Amino acid sequence: MAILFRRRRSAAISVAAVAGATAAAVCLAAGGASAGTLSGPLYRDPSSAVVRWVAANPGDSRAAVIRDKIASQPQARWFANFNPSTAQSEAAAFIGAANAAQQIPVLAVYQITNRDCGGASAGGAPDLNQYQTWVSNFSRGLGNRTVIIILETDSLALLTCLNSNEINARNQAISTATRTMKSANPNAKVYLDAGHSTWNSANETANRLRAAGVQYADGFFTNVSNYNPTSSEANFGRSVISALNGMGLSGKRQVIDTSRNGGASGDWCGDDNTDRRIGQYPTTNTGDNNIDAYLWVKPPGEADGCRYTAGSFQPDLAFSLANGAPNPPTTTPPTTAPPTTAPPTTAPPTTAPPTTPPPAGNGCSASVAVNQWSGGFTADVKVTAGDTGLNGWTVTINLPGGAAVTSAWSAQNSGTSGTVRFTNVSYNGQVGARQSTSFGFQGTGTGPGSTATCAAN
Repeated sequence: MAILFRRRRSAAISVAAVAGATAAAVCLAAGGASAGTLSGPLYRDPSSAVVRWVAANPGDSRAAVIRDKIASQPQARWFANFNPSTAQSEAAAFIGAANAAQQIPVLAVYQITNRDCGGASAGGAPDLNQYQTWVSNFSRGLGNRTVIIILETDSLALLTCLNSNEINARNQAISTATRTMKSANPNAKVYLDAGHSTWNSANETANRLRAAGVQYADGFFTNVSNYNPTSSEANFGRSVISALNGMGLSGKRQVIDTSRNGGASGDWCGDDNTDRRIGQYPTTNTGDNNIDAYLWVKPPGEADGCRYTAGSFQPDLAFSLANGAPNPPTTTPPTTAPPTTAPPTTAPPTTAPPTTPPPAGNGCSASVAVNQWSGGFTADVKVTAGDTGLNGWTVTINLPGGAAVTSAWSAQNSGTSGTVRFTNVSYNGQVGARQSTSFGFQGTGTGPGSTATCAAN
Protein backbone atom coordinates (compact mmCIF):
# COMPACT_ATOMS: atom_id res chain seq x y z
CA MET A 1 0.00 0.00 0.00
CA ALA A 2 1.35 3.39 -0.94
CA ILE A 3 1.98 5.94 1.76
CA LEU A 4 1.88 9.49 0.54
CA PHE A 5 3.25 12.41 2.33
CA ARG A 6 3.25 16.09 2.64
CA ARG A 7 5.91 18.03 0.80
CA ARG A 8 7.62 20.94 2.49
CA ARG A 9 7.51 24.16 0.52
CA SER A 10 9.13 27.52 0.94
CA ALA A 11 6.76 30.11 2.33
CA ALA A 12 6.99 32.33 -0.76
CA ILE A 13 5.97 31.01 -4.15
CA SER A 14 7.30 33.02 -7.07
CA VAL A 15 4.98 34.71 -9.56
CA ALA A 16 6.81 32.90 -12.34
CA ALA A 17 6.05 29.54 -10.74
CA VAL A 18 2.34 30.30 -10.60
CA ALA A 19 2.26 31.62 -14.15
CA GLY A 20 4.14 28.56 -15.37
CA ALA A 21 1.26 26.30 -14.34
CA THR A 22 -0.70 27.38 -17.39
CA ALA A 23 2.18 26.47 -19.67
CA ALA A 24 2.44 23.09 -17.96
CA ALA A 25 -1.22 22.40 -18.67
CA VAL A 26 -0.85 23.38 -22.32
CA CYS A 27 1.96 20.87 -22.87
CA LEU A 28 0.03 17.99 -21.32
CA ALA A 29 -0.53 16.25 -24.63
CA ALA A 30 2.46 17.63 -26.46
CA GLY A 31 4.98 15.25 -27.97
CA GLY A 32 8.69 15.66 -28.47
CA ALA A 33 11.79 13.88 -29.58
CA SER A 34 13.02 11.20 -27.21
CA ALA A 35 15.85 12.39 -25.00
CA GLY A 36 17.79 11.35 -21.93
CA THR A 37 18.91 7.79 -21.27
CA LEU A 38 15.53 6.04 -21.10
CA SER A 39 13.42 4.78 -23.96
CA GLY A 40 10.28 2.70 -24.00
CA PRO A 41 6.77 2.55 -22.54
CA LEU A 42 6.24 2.88 -18.80
CA TYR A 43 4.36 0.19 -16.87
CA ARG A 44 0.70 0.62 -16.03
CA ASP A 45 -0.05 -1.36 -12.86
CA PRO A 46 -3.34 -3.25 -13.38
CA SER A 47 -3.82 -3.62 -9.62
CA SER A 48 -3.30 0.01 -8.56
CA ALA A 49 -5.79 1.63 -6.19
CA VAL A 50 -7.36 3.75 -8.93
CA VAL A 51 -7.82 0.76 -11.25
CA ARG A 52 -9.49 -1.18 -8.45
CA TRP A 53 -11.77 1.75 -7.64
CA VAL A 54 -12.86 2.16 -11.26
CA ALA A 55 -13.58 -1.56 -11.50
CA ALA A 56 -15.67 -1.49 -8.32
CA ASN A 57 -17.62 1.67 -9.20
CA PRO A 58 -18.64 1.49 -12.88
CA GLY A 59 -21.84 3.47 -12.26
CA ASP A 60 -20.19 6.39 -10.47
CA SER A 61 -20.57 9.64 -12.41
CA ARG A 62 -16.85 10.33 -11.94
CA ALA A 63 -15.67 6.93 -13.11
CA ALA A 64 -15.30 7.63 -16.85
CA VAL A 65 -13.09 10.68 -16.34
CA ILE A 66 -10.96 8.96 -13.70
CA ARG A 67 -10.72 5.82 -15.86
CA ASP A 68 -9.68 7.58 -19.06
CA LYS A 69 -7.28 10.17 -17.65
CA ILE A 70 -5.77 8.52 -14.56
CA ALA A 71 -6.39 4.76 -14.42
CA SER A 72 -5.20 4.41 -18.00
CA GLN A 73 -1.75 5.81 -17.14
CA PRO A 74 1.46 4.33 -15.68
CA GLN A 75 2.18 5.28 -12.08
CA ALA A 76 4.80 4.37 -9.49
CA ARG A 77 4.43 1.46 -7.09
CA TRP A 78 5.45 2.55 -3.58
CA PHE A 79 7.49 0.20 -1.40
CA ALA A 80 6.78 1.80 1.96
CA ASN A 81 5.83 -1.03 4.35
CA PHE A 82 8.91 -2.30 6.16
CA ASN A 83 9.10 -6.08 5.90
CA PRO A 84 12.53 -7.47 4.94
CA SER A 85 11.18 -11.00 4.57
CA THR A 86 8.89 -10.02 1.67
CA ALA A 87 11.01 -7.31 0.03
CA GLN A 88 12.49 -9.60 -2.63
CA SER A 89 9.24 -11.31 -3.60
CA GLU A 90 7.29 -8.05 -3.74
CA ALA A 91 9.85 -6.44 -6.03
CA ALA A 92 10.16 -9.53 -8.23
CA ALA A 93 6.40 -9.89 -8.67
CA PHE A 94 5.90 -6.27 -9.68
CA ILE A 95 8.91 -6.17 -11.99
CA GLY A 96 8.05 -9.57 -13.48
CA ALA A 97 4.60 -8.35 -14.44
CA ALA A 98 6.12 -5.25 -16.06
CA ASN A 99 8.65 -7.37 -17.94
CA ALA A 100 5.88 -9.59 -19.27
CA ALA A 101 4.06 -6.49 -20.50
CA GLN A 102 7.33 -5.27 -22.07
CA GLN A 103 7.13 -2.03 -20.11
CA ILE A 104 9.40 -0.14 -17.68
CA PRO A 105 8.29 -0.24 -14.03
CA VAL A 106 8.70 2.70 -11.64
CA LEU A 107 9.41 1.78 -8.01
CA ALA A 108 9.37 4.38 -5.24
CA VAL A 109 11.43 3.14 -2.28
CA TYR A 110 10.39 4.80 0.99
CA GLN A 111 12.04 2.92 3.84
CA ILE A 112 14.72 5.21 5.27
CA THR A 113 15.04 5.38 9.05
CA ASN A 114 13.38 8.44 10.65
CA ARG A 115 11.28 8.90 7.54
CA ASP A 116 9.54 12.28 7.12
CA CYS A 117 11.20 13.44 10.36
CA GLY A 118 8.37 11.79 12.29
CA GLY A 119 5.65 13.69 10.39
CA ALA A 120 2.48 12.42 8.70
CA SER A 121 4.44 9.70 6.89
CA ALA A 122 6.63 8.59 9.76
CA GLY A 123 7.92 5.04 9.62
CA GLY A 124 10.54 3.16 7.68
CA ALA A 125 13.29 0.89 8.95
CA PRO A 126 13.84 0.94 12.74
CA ASP A 127 17.58 1.56 12.22
CA LEU A 128 20.03 1.83 9.34
CA ASN A 129 21.37 -1.71 9.77
CA GLN A 130 17.88 -3.07 9.24
CA TYR A 131 17.46 -0.62 6.37
CA GLN A 132 20.44 -2.18 4.61
CA THR A 133 18.99 -5.64 5.18
CA TRP A 134 15.76 -4.55 3.50
CA VAL A 135 17.70 -2.96 0.60
CA SER A 136 19.76 -6.12 0.07
CA ASN A 137 16.65 -8.31 -0.03
CA PHE A 138 14.80 -5.86 -2.28
CA SER A 139 17.74 -5.68 -4.68
CA ARG A 140 17.67 -9.43 -5.23
CA GLY A 141 14.22 -9.00 -6.80
CA LEU A 142 15.24 -6.34 -9.35
CA GLY A 143 15.87 -8.71 -12.25
CA ASN A 144 18.13 -7.58 -15.10
CA ARG A 145 16.01 -5.30 -17.28
CA THR A 146 15.45 -1.56 -17.08
CA VAL A 147 13.68 -0.43 -13.91
CA ILE A 148 13.32 3.09 -12.50
CA ILE A 149 13.92 3.52 -8.78
CA ILE A 150 12.88 6.69 -6.96
CA LEU A 151 15.05 6.34 -3.88
CA GLU A 152 13.77 7.84 -0.62
CA THR A 153 11.59 10.89 -1.20
CA ASP A 154 12.46 13.81 1.13
CA SER A 155 15.51 11.98 2.49
CA LEU A 156 17.97 14.69 1.38
CA ALA A 157 15.76 17.76 1.08
CA LEU A 158 14.38 17.31 4.62
CA LEU A 159 17.19 17.07 7.17
CA THR A 160 16.00 19.46 9.88
CA CYS A 161 15.40 16.70 12.45
CA LEU A 162 18.87 15.14 12.10
CA ASN A 163 22.14 16.10 13.76
CA SER A 164 25.40 16.07 11.83
CA ASN A 165 26.24 12.46 12.76
CA GLU A 166 22.78 11.30 11.72
CA ILE A 167 23.06 13.18 8.42
CA ASN A 168 26.41 11.50 7.70
CA ALA A 169 24.95 8.10 8.53
CA ARG A 170 21.95 8.70 6.27
CA ASN A 171 24.18 9.81 3.41
CA GLN A 172 26.25 6.65 3.77
CA ALA A 173 23.09 4.51 3.87
CA ILE A 174 21.71 6.05 0.67
CA SER A 175 25.06 5.75 -1.10
CA THR A 176 25.31 2.09 -0.08
CA ALA A 177 21.71 1.44 -1.14
CA THR A 178 22.38 2.96 -4.57
CA ARG A 179 25.46 0.82 -5.12
CA THR A 180 23.67 -2.31 -3.89
CA MET A 181 20.81 -1.82 -6.33
CA LYS A 182 23.08 -0.98 -9.27
CA SER A 183 25.25 -4.00 -8.50
CA ALA A 184 22.24 -6.31 -8.38
CA ASN A 185 20.83 -4.94 -11.66
CA PRO A 186 23.20 -2.82 -13.78
CA ASN A 187 20.17 -1.76 -15.88
CA ALA A 188 18.43 -0.22 -12.87
CA LYS A 189 18.08 3.57 -13.13
CA VAL A 190 18.42 5.00 -9.62
CA TYR A 191 17.51 8.61 -8.83
CA LEU A 192 18.13 10.47 -5.54
CA ASP A 193 16.04 13.10 -3.79
CA ALA A 194 16.47 16.72 -4.92
CA GLY A 195 13.34 18.17 -3.32
CA HIS A 196 11.82 20.72 -5.67
CA SER A 197 12.38 24.16 -7.15
CA THR A 198 10.86 26.12 -4.24
CA TRP A 199 12.69 24.32 -1.44
CA ASN A 200 16.50 24.28 -1.18
CA SER A 201 18.79 26.16 -3.58
CA ALA A 202 20.36 24.36 -6.53
CA ASN A 203 23.85 24.62 -5.03
CA GLU A 204 22.70 23.29 -1.66
CA THR A 205 20.82 20.49 -3.40
CA ALA A 206 23.90 19.54 -5.42
CA ASN A 207 26.02 19.46 -2.25
CA ARG A 208 23.52 17.15 -0.57
CA LEU A 209 23.37 14.88 -3.63
CA ARG A 210 27.16 14.61 -3.74
CA ALA A 211 27.31 13.76 -0.03
CA ALA A 212 24.75 10.98 -0.56
CA GLY A 213 26.62 9.33 -3.44
CA VAL A 214 24.92 10.68 -6.56
CA GLN A 215 28.10 9.72 -8.40
CA TYR A 216 26.84 6.13 -8.19
CA ALA A 217 23.30 7.04 -9.29
CA ASP A 218 21.82 8.01 -12.63
CA GLY A 219 20.60 11.37 -11.40
CA PHE A 220 17.92 12.89 -9.22
CA PHE A 221 14.15 13.39 -8.98
CA THR A 222 12.15 16.50 -8.16
CA ASN A 223 8.58 17.64 -7.42
CA VAL A 224 7.28 14.41 -5.87
CA SER A 225 3.81 15.11 -4.44
CA ASN A 226 4.20 18.77 -5.36
CA TYR A 227 2.71 21.30 -7.76
CA ASN A 228 5.56 23.33 -9.23
CA PRO A 229 5.26 23.70 -13.01
CA THR A 230 7.36 21.44 -15.18
CA SER A 231 9.15 24.46 -16.65
CA SER A 232 10.24 25.60 -13.16
CA GLU A 233 11.42 22.10 -12.25
CA ALA A 234 13.35 21.77 -15.52
CA ASN A 235 15.10 25.10 -14.91
CA PHE A 236 15.92 24.04 -11.35
CA GLY A 237 17.22 20.71 -12.63
CA ARG A 238 19.52 22.42 -15.12
CA SER A 239 20.96 24.51 -12.29
CA VAL A 240 21.53 21.40 -10.15
CA ILE A 241 23.19 19.61 -13.09
CA SER A 242 25.41 22.63 -13.70
CA ALA A 243 26.46 22.63 -10.04
CA LEU A 244 27.18 18.88 -10.17
CA ASN A 245 29.20 19.35 -13.34
CA GLY A 246 31.27 21.96 -11.49
CA MET A 247 32.03 19.28 -8.88
CA GLY A 248 33.23 16.88 -11.57
CA LEU A 249 30.01 14.81 -11.41
CA SER A 250 28.88 14.94 -15.04
CA GLY A 251 26.24 12.94 -16.86
CA LYS A 252 23.53 13.15 -14.21
CA ARG A 253 19.92 13.57 -15.31
CA GLN A 254 16.59 14.52 -13.82
CA VAL A 255 13.15 12.93 -13.61
CA ILE A 256 10.16 15.12 -12.71
CA ASP A 257 6.93 14.14 -10.96
CA THR A 258 4.14 15.66 -13.06
CA SER A 259 1.24 13.88 -11.38
CA ARG A 260 -0.51 17.07 -10.26
CA ASN A 261 1.38 20.11 -11.53
CA GLY A 262 -0.90 21.09 -14.43
CA GLY A 263 -2.99 23.58 -12.44
CA ALA A 264 -2.47 26.10 -9.67
CA SER A 265 0.61 26.19 -7.50
CA GLY A 266 0.37 27.10 -3.83
CA ASP A 267 0.23 25.39 -0.44
CA TRP A 268 1.63 21.85 -0.18
CA CYS A 269 -1.55 19.98 0.71
CA GLY A 270 -3.85 18.97 -2.13
CA ASP A 271 -6.64 17.41 -0.05
CA ASP A 272 -8.57 20.68 0.20
CA ASN A 273 -7.60 22.34 -3.10
CA THR A 274 -9.76 22.03 -6.22
CA ASP A 275 -7.44 24.09 -8.45
CA ARG A 276 -5.01 21.22 -9.04
CA ARG A 277 -4.79 19.31 -12.33
CA ILE A 278 -2.79 16.37 -13.56
CA GLY A 279 0.31 17.52 -15.42
CA GLN A 280 2.27 16.07 -18.32
CA TYR A 281 1.26 12.49 -18.96
CA PRO A 282 3.97 9.97 -17.96
CA THR A 283 6.57 9.39 -20.67
CA THR A 284 10.24 8.79 -21.38
CA ASN A 285 9.79 10.90 -24.51
CA THR A 286 10.71 14.25 -22.94
CA GLY A 287 12.53 16.01 -25.77
CA ASP A 288 15.05 17.32 -23.21
CA ASN A 289 18.55 15.86 -22.94
CA ASN A 290 18.65 16.67 -19.22
CA ILE A 291 15.37 14.93 -18.37
CA ASP A 292 15.00 11.15 -18.53
CA ALA A 293 11.26 11.00 -17.83
CA TYR A 294 8.11 12.72 -16.68
CA LEU A 295 6.62 10.36 -14.11
CA TRP A 296 3.53 10.09 -11.95
CA VAL A 297 5.40 9.20 -8.78
CA LYS A 298 2.56 10.23 -6.49
CA PRO A 299 -0.53 8.41 -7.77
CA PRO A 300 -3.16 11.07 -8.60
CA GLY A 301 -6.08 10.89 -6.20
CA GLU A 302 -4.09 9.60 -3.23
CA ALA A 303 -4.34 11.95 -0.24
CA ASP A 304 -1.63 13.96 1.53
CA GLY A 305 -2.91 13.41 5.06
CA CYS A 306 -4.69 16.71 5.71
CA ARG A 307 -8.37 16.03 5.12
CA TYR A 308 -7.97 12.31 4.43
CA THR A 309 -5.61 9.58 5.60
CA ALA A 310 -2.24 9.89 3.87
CA GLY A 311 -2.03 7.47 0.96
CA SER A 312 -5.73 6.63 0.77
CA PHE A 313 -7.31 6.84 -2.68
CA GLN A 314 -10.06 9.46 -2.79
CA PRO A 315 -12.21 9.62 -5.95
CA ASP A 316 -13.17 13.26 -5.40
CA LEU A 317 -9.47 14.20 -5.40
CA ALA A 318 -8.86 12.12 -8.52
CA PHE A 319 -11.85 13.64 -10.32
CA SER A 320 -10.75 17.16 -9.40
CA LEU A 321 -7.30 16.48 -10.85
CA ALA A 322 -8.61 14.89 -14.06
CA ASN A 323 -11.72 16.93 -14.83
CA GLY A 324 -10.98 19.46 -17.55
CA ALA A 325 -7.48 18.14 -18.23
CA PRO A 326 -6.51 17.25 -21.83
CA ASN A 327 -6.95 13.67 -22.97
CA PRO A 328 -3.97 11.30 -23.06
CA PRO A 329 -1.98 11.21 -26.31
CA THR A 330 -1.93 8.14 -28.51
CA THR A 331 1.33 6.25 -28.58
CA THR A 332 3.86 5.30 -31.22
CA PRO A 333 5.17 1.71 -31.24
CA PRO A 334 8.76 1.36 -29.97
CA THR A 335 11.40 1.18 -32.69
CA THR A 336 13.57 -1.34 -30.88
CA ALA A 337 12.64 -4.78 -29.68
CA PRO A 338 12.56 -5.35 -25.91
CA PRO A 339 15.08 -7.72 -24.29
CA THR A 340 14.19 -11.37 -24.58
CA THR A 341 15.30 -12.42 -21.09
CA ALA A 342 12.51 -14.28 -19.30
CA PRO A 343 10.95 -12.61 -16.25
CA PRO A 344 11.70 -13.97 -12.76
CA THR A 345 9.88 -17.17 -11.90
CA THR A 346 8.14 -15.41 -9.01
CA ALA A 347 6.20 -13.17 -11.41
CA PRO A 348 2.41 -13.53 -11.54
CA PRO A 349 1.17 -15.49 -14.55
CA THR A 350 0.85 -13.26 -17.56
CA THR A 351 0.32 -13.59 -21.29
CA ALA A 352 2.86 -11.59 -23.28
CA PRO A 353 1.56 -9.65 -26.29
CA PRO A 354 2.51 -11.06 -29.69
CA THR A 355 5.25 -9.32 -31.63
CA THR A 356 3.48 -9.30 -35.00
CA PRO A 357 4.15 -6.20 -37.15
CA PRO A 358 1.44 -3.68 -38.07
CA PRO A 359 -0.83 -4.92 -40.86
CA ALA A 360 -0.30 -3.87 -44.45
CA GLY A 361 -3.08 -1.96 -46.19
CA ASN A 362 -5.85 -0.01 -44.53
CA GLY A 363 -6.64 -2.32 -41.65
CA CYS A 364 -5.54 -2.54 -38.05
CA SER A 365 -4.33 -5.19 -35.65
CA ALA A 366 -4.82 -5.75 -31.93
CA SER A 367 -2.80 -7.66 -29.34
CA VAL A 368 -3.80 -8.51 -25.79
CA ALA A 369 -1.66 -8.82 -22.65
CA VAL A 370 -3.48 -10.47 -19.73
CA ASN A 371 -2.64 -10.28 -16.04
CA GLN A 372 -4.50 -13.20 -14.40
CA TRP A 373 -5.15 -13.86 -10.74
CA SER A 374 -7.47 -16.20 -8.88
CA GLY A 375 -11.00 -15.30 -9.96
CA GLY A 376 -10.20 -12.32 -12.18
CA PHE A 377 -7.94 -10.57 -14.63
CA THR A 378 -7.05 -7.32 -16.34
CA ALA A 379 -6.22 -7.02 -20.03
CA ASP A 380 -4.20 -4.35 -21.82
CA VAL A 381 -4.95 -4.13 -25.55
CA LYS A 382 -2.76 -2.39 -28.13
CA VAL A 383 -4.40 -1.25 -31.38
CA THR A 384 -2.03 -0.61 -34.29
CA ALA A 385 -2.98 1.02 -37.58
CA GLY A 386 -1.81 -0.31 -40.94
CA ASP A 387 -0.41 1.72 -43.81
CA THR A 388 -3.33 4.16 -43.55
CA GLY A 389 -4.38 5.98 -40.40
CA LEU A 390 -7.61 5.18 -38.55
CA ASN A 391 -10.57 7.46 -37.90
CA GLY A 392 -12.13 4.93 -35.53
CA TRP A 393 -11.73 1.29 -34.65
CA THR A 394 -13.53 -1.71 -33.18
CA VAL A 395 -11.76 -4.60 -31.47
CA THR A 396 -13.57 -7.91 -31.02
CA ILE A 397 -12.42 -10.27 -28.27
CA ASN A 398 -13.80 -13.71 -27.46
CA LEU A 399 -13.93 -14.42 -23.74
CA PRO A 400 -13.79 -17.96 -22.35
CA GLY A 401 -16.91 -19.43 -20.80
CA GLY A 402 -17.69 -17.98 -17.38
CA ALA A 403 -15.61 -14.83 -17.95
CA ALA A 404 -17.25 -11.39 -17.86
CA VAL A 405 -16.09 -7.80 -18.34
CA THR A 406 -16.69 -5.62 -15.27
CA SER A 407 -15.15 -2.35 -16.50
CA ALA A 408 -13.16 -0.86 -19.37
CA TRP A 409 -10.99 2.21 -19.80
CA SER A 410 -10.18 4.19 -22.96
CA ALA A 411 -12.83 2.19 -24.83
CA GLN A 412 -16.57 1.48 -24.76
CA ASN A 413 -17.61 -2.17 -24.61
CA SER A 414 -20.68 -3.73 -26.17
CA GLY A 415 -21.57 -6.85 -24.24
CA THR A 416 -19.82 -8.28 -21.19
CA SER A 417 -19.42 -11.99 -21.97
CA GLY A 418 -18.82 -14.26 -24.94
CA THR A 419 -17.97 -12.08 -27.95
CA VAL A 420 -17.34 -8.55 -26.69
CA ARG A 421 -16.74 -5.57 -28.95
CA PHE A 422 -14.71 -2.54 -27.84
CA THR A 423 -14.89 0.75 -29.74
CA ASN A 424 -12.71 3.81 -29.40
CA VAL A 425 -13.62 6.81 -27.24
CA SER A 426 -13.44 10.40 -28.46
CA TYR A 427 -9.73 10.97 -27.96
CA ASN A 428 -8.14 7.76 -29.27
CA GLY A 429 -10.13 6.98 -32.43
CA GLN A 430 -7.70 8.76 -34.73
CA VAL A 431 -4.48 6.76 -34.99
CA GLY A 432 -1.72 7.64 -37.45
CA ALA A 433 -0.42 5.18 -40.02
CA ARG A 434 1.58 2.41 -38.30
CA GLN A 435 1.06 4.07 -34.93
CA SER A 436 -0.70 2.66 -31.88
CA THR A 437 -3.11 3.45 -29.12
CA SER A 438 -4.29 1.30 -26.23
CA PHE A 439 -7.20 0.49 -23.97
CA GLY A 440 -7.88 -1.97 -21.20
CA PHE A 441 -10.55 -3.85 -19.33
CA GLN A 442 -11.03 -5.84 -16.16
CA GLY A 443 -13.10 -8.94 -15.67
CA THR A 444 -13.99 -11.98 -13.64
CA GLY A 445 -13.04 -15.53 -14.52
CA THR A 446 -10.30 -16.45 -16.97
CA GLY A 447 -8.91 -13.82 -19.32
CA PRO A 448 -8.83 -14.11 -23.12
CA GLY A 449 -5.97 -15.25 -25.30
CA SER A 450 -3.39 -12.94 -26.81
CA THR A 451 -5.13 -12.37 -30.14
CA ALA A 452 -8.07 -10.18 -31.07
CA THR A 453 -9.78 -8.94 -34.24
CA CYS A 454 -9.50 -5.28 -35.19
CA ALA A 455 -11.55 -3.44 -37.80
CA ALA A 456 -11.38 0.16 -38.98
CA ASN A 457 -14.66 2.02 -38.58
